[in-house]
Amino acid sequence: MDDPFCKRVRAAAVAGWWTALVAAVWVTAAWLIWLGLLKAQPNWLLQLWGGGSLTWDDVQRLVLWFIAVAKLGLWAWVLVAICLTIWARKLKQAD
Repeated sequence: MDDPFCKRVRAAAVAGWWTALVAAVWVTAAWLIWLGLLKAQPNWLLQLWGGGSLTWDDVQRLVLWFIAVAKLGLWAWVLVAICLTIWARKLKQAD
């Protein structure tokens, strides 16, 4: 393959891994912050989210779903980064 294409695939793989790392740090930080908020259960959080009939069980369920969806998205992104890394290595070996 031509050299600029190999460099672009390699750059995409590196960018994918950096993005996955940042996303993993963000999900971990969000999880830890939410654990602290769910333990403290401040009233202002319920009011911020609309108050009314919202309970802490609802908040806990919403946060759990949000973190689960974020982790599934991160898992899919890591699979893409793995694919790009393997592709970049195969292109380098082909030269």
